[in-house]
Amino acid sequence: MRALAKSLHVSVITVQKAYEDLQRDGFVETTVGRGSFVSARNKDFYQEEQQRLAEEHLMEACEIGRSSGISLEKLIELLTMFYQDED
Repeated sequence: MRALAKSLHVSVITVQKAYEDLQRDGFVETTVGRGSFVSARNKDFYQEEQQRLAEEHLMEACEIGRSSGISLEKLIELLTMFYQDED
């Protein structure tokens, strides 16, 4: 907590309160001696947020494709290539 407080330029008490709030709301689980981890209960929420973000980027790509004359097939080809690229 001290390192996080220092990097954010806030007090340790502020970081401690934030962790307590996150734990109270079910976003993190804290285990003595192990640390704090994202709660398994909220992995679905996280995944939904990531999907929403991906949808926003895909909508932008579609708009660029339509306005630039890039075919849907080419966009699908590019998405497939990027999705399968593991680097």
